Amino acid sequence: MTFGCVHHSLPVTMNFPMSTVNARDRLIIALDLPGIDEARAMVEQLDGVADFFKIGLTLQLAPGVERLIQDVIASGKKVFLDYKYYDIAETIRKTVSMAAKLGVSFLTIHGPGTLVKAAVEGRGSSPLKLFTVTVLTNLDQSDMTEMGYSEHTVEQIVLHRAKKALEAGCDGVIASGREAEAIRQLSKRLLIVTPGIRPDGSPEDDQKRKVTPAQAIAAGADYLVIGRPITSPPSGTPKEAAVRILAEMQSAFDTRED
Repeated sequence: MTFGCVHHSLPVTMNFPMSTVNARDRLIIALDLPGIDEARAMVEQLDGVADFFKIGLTLQLAPGVERLIQDVIASGKKVFLDYKYYDIAETIRKTVSMAAKLGVSFLTIHGPGTLVKAAVEGRGSSPLKLFTVTVLTNLDQSDMTEMGYSEHTVEQIVLHRAKKALEAGCDGVIASGREAEAIRQLSKRLLIVTPGIRPDGSPEDDQKRKVTPAQAIAAGADYLVIGRPITSPPSGTPKEAAVRILAEMQSAFDTRED
């Protein structure tokens, strides 16, 4: 099964003003769904409004996940492989090399600078962009204290990891919108991918450091990863939810001063 061509015009409700940023290019749909069939169905439902999809640990062991990745890429869409690789340098180098050959656009890694440098070597001259995880958006200060970081705030930990990622040659970081502004002050070059997005009226779920799409973009986020508010919206269809969120994103990009 392959997916439809992405060269569809947006619905008439999506007539945005001219901007240097197209929100549709910056929305990443998290396919954290029960299985491959559900993931394929979601990609089909969102054809024409979404072109970038995150495949993470939920589907990592699902039969057919590699074919899903190949089909999404073959249809002209992009894949963010969110497996948060963490291992010895040589293993990371080989793993990232394989991901680059597969054609994914974004990849997450986790760990110190030596690991990041190995990942950079592994991707070679491919266009694959590497992102290091700072602090997951379902963690707050009490969680970090439990993990042994009692002397540092969440923001301090995020900024330390972002600085090390920058020094090691990483393209960007995965970070909450609550720390995006501080990261942007640290570096204009680092790309910021922000999960934990919850539009007004959406359930908070397990997110402890959530922000709205507009708040994340105003703070400096470059890409937003959104799952349940679109794949399981509180009202309407996934496509309708995506259209509403894209409108909010586009307005935020149009008014942001970079």
